Amino acid sequence: MSFELQPHLKGKLIELRPLKPDDWDEVFAVASDSLIWEQHPERDRYKESVFRIFFKDALESAGAFVIIDRKTQQIIGSTRFYGYDLEKSEIEIGWTFLARKYWGGRFNAEMKRLLLNHAFKFVESVVFFVGEDNVRSQKAMEKVGAIKVGMATRAYGNHPPARNVKYVIKKS
Repeated sequence: MSFELQPHLKGKLIELRPLKPDDWDEVFAVASDSLIWEQHPERDRYKESVFRIFFKDALESAGAFVIIDRKTQQIIGSTRFYGYDLEKSEIEIGWTFLARKYWGGRFNAEMKRLLLNHAFKFVESVVFFVGEDNVRSQKAMEKVGAIKVGMATRAYGNHPPARNVKYVIKKS
């Protein structure tokens, strides 16, 4: 069975549906908050020219989602599956951002739970890469049970490669 990269997933608080080109305005409205990116290796992702590259890559990945608040039906962020490796039986979850109003646990926890439950139908482990200086996201990863396993270097947009902390959650 091949990995379904863009299912429509629903929880109590949020739903995840495939990202579409028409989502640009709503997704960029969330992403244009510079404070979302202040600890990220690509700190200027709030700028339209930089975010356009991110958005284009997200669409081309064929694994990107919008995150929708079920109560308001508003887009509150984005996330994606990436780098499915059949031989290693793993996939990455990443490129995630949420509007600041939704920081602090419940929404991120439900999103990760929905994505992990889906991923574990197909793989044995899920990996996450978090910028070395992104303490806020590192704490969020640990809150959802991810285990720090090392460091990796990743390139973001037009920026030089940056060091990232690699986390893993294994199917239990």
